[in-house]
Amino acid sequence: METLKKESIKTIEKTPLRITIDPDSGFCFGVVFAIQMAEDELEKSGSLYCLGDIVHNNKEIERLRIKGLKIINHDDLKNLHDCKVMIRAHGEPPETYEVAIKNNIELIDASCPVVLKLQNRVRNGYDEILDHGGQIVIYGENGHAEVEGLVGQTNGRAIIVSKEEELSKIDFTKPVYFFSQTTKGTDGFYRMKELIEKSVLEKQGKVDTSNFVANDTICRQVSNREPQLRIFACESDVILFVSGKKSSNGKALFEVCKEANPNTYFISEVEEIKSEWFENAVSVGICGATSTPMWLMKEVAEHLKKHS
Repeated sequence: METLKKESIKTIEKTPLRITIDPDSGFCFGVVFAIQMAEDELEKSGSLYCLGDIVHNNKEIERLRIKGLKIINHDDLKNLHDCKVMIRAHGEPPETYEVAIKNNIELIDASCPVVLKLQNRVRNGYDEILDHGGQIVIYGENGHAEVEGLVGQTNGRAIIVSKEEELSKIDFTKPVYFFSQTTKGTDGFYRMKELIEKSVLEKQGKVDTSNFVANDTICRQVSNREPQLRIFACESDVILFVSGKKSSNGKALFEVCKEANPNTYFISEVEEIKSEWFENAVSVGICGATSTPMWLMKEVAEHLKKHS
């Protein structure tokens, strides 16, 4: 009788979840560079100001805060003097550098090289088009740190569009130089480009480099994650997408996963995981945004192993 009981228990034991972490998820090189610079300075001095969130992930920010990182805003910067302040990967407008010089602030500039190149292209484009009454149009999220830095290259005159309805802000009778925030999706950019071209043609009767120039300035390290994630999301029963809630890149990539696999769930920490998500699951995939640290995805995996 005892033997039968043991066999019965064995048959109803749930098979442990097969857990896979996407090796292509996690910090992009720009974020890796910024965090390494911050850690190097914190190791030397034990304290460092950072202008804005160094990365859009609260868990990583808290880890660095414990080491001495202090997040400040632009108003705080104006009141600081004779200290060190880090500029994060998103980059900053020219006004930030002017304040730093005025207040004798040493800047530790961790601006992503891709973003710096884009800033230069926007600034040059603005100088070229200004004499012709043209417009700089940026496909991006209004208020995003990177976009603020880009707008600053145009003395605040760039037009920001993130969806089709916002194209009405553009005067299609005038020349347009079109750029993109580095972390936007390529499909969205080329859709907006197509719509702008159509409107310019309708208003001016032609489309050439004299009245419309489109610059694909999307970071391929980011945009290439979309097709990779679609494949990854289909390889497991359930997908846990780990990201900070402030990350625009995280929101976009989550939707990519959700479209490929409806059993995709957005979490920022292990406490948000719900056991009912895995009732009929055999496999779980864990992935994240370009602002998601690999250590956090591993923490999620360990949690699942203990509780599955």
